Amino acid sequence: MPPIAGPARSAALLTAALILLTACGGGKDSTTAESGNSEGYPVTLKNCGRTVTVDAAPKRAVPVDQGSTEILLSLGLADRLAATATWTDPVLKGLEKANAGVPRISDNRPSSEKVLDQEPDFVSASFESTLAKGGVAPREQFEELGVPTYVSPADCTAKDNSKDGDGVRTGALTMDSVYAEVRDLAKVFGVPERGEKLVAGLRARVRKATSGIDASGTSLLYWFANSEAPYLAGCCGAPGIITRELGAENAFDDTHEEWPQINWETVADRNPDVLVIGDLTRKSQTAESAAKKIAFLESNPVTKNMDAVRHKRYVLLSGQAMNPTIRTVEGVELVAAGLRTFGLAG
Repeated sequence: MPPIAGPARSAALLTAALILLTACGGGKDSTTAESGNSEGYPVTLKNCGRTVTVDAAPKRAVPVDQGSTEILLSLGLADRLAATATWTDPVLKGLEKANAGVPRISDNRPSSEKVLDQEPDFVSASFESTLAKGGVAPREQFEELGVPTYVSPADCTAKDNSKDGDGVRTGALTMDSVYAEVRDLAKVFGVPERGEKLVAGLRARVRKATSGIDASGTSLLYWFANSEAPYLAGCCGAPGIITRELGAENAFDDTHEEWPQINWETVADRNPDVLVIGDLTRKSQTAESAAKKIAFLESNPVTKNMDAVRHKRYVLLSGQAMNPTIRTVEGVELVAAGLRTFGLAG
């Protein structure tokens, strides 16, 4: 995507509508502190190397990744969203009505102009690459126009995004980063109690899904997209959360890349017990849907004799469940259920 075009013109159009914020360098953690007036503003938080200050609750937010949008919808903030963008899946069940009232300006990453046309007072994303050169636009360009930005801490905590690809994990991701995002956004919008309630519900679901399960010795392979050069999960992203919660093993636990592209001969040699397959509705890669992925696996001479393929041990997940979002909990639930069905969980 191109960077923001015509900043002077855009600034003139937006000055009256935008809330003035300041942003400067900060730590890599994501913690929030509140001070100021009786309504709890300004809110200042450290976020992915920046310090962001929000002077008032956003009224025209534009979350530019599905994961961020679904958090805000789950917090009951549909009326504060001017638009949304970049979707891989149908909206989380139960949020259909709320989502229907939020304009979607692009199924994929929108141009910066499309975002600015919404006169946003807050822009949030699930990935650093979304708000960077080559994405919608660098965070600095929004901030120069007085628009504060926020990126999920799950994409910057113990992770190096400086090189090409989807980044490299320097440490194992946990759901705590996702819960931190929920709490941060709830505080930014002035609804911290809703954030705590959502986190408590997610924690309870994980406990219920993993109660009594032991999948030790069972290997899982996570395939997100692309049939020619498949994107498969490395050790330590959202699939790593799912795997660790269930006590299982990731077939590619030896790579710290978030989504390395690995050839099918190597996959067949690893011969995982279960294939966790992304069922995506977008159209930016080959074999996006689970149906197309399974058809490929069962017809390709390299993969069709793998144990998981011969025994049809497939677990289908949304793309959002395979990314670090609140739907990673859905991933834990569905993979746990699949392992029990296959008789692979004690």
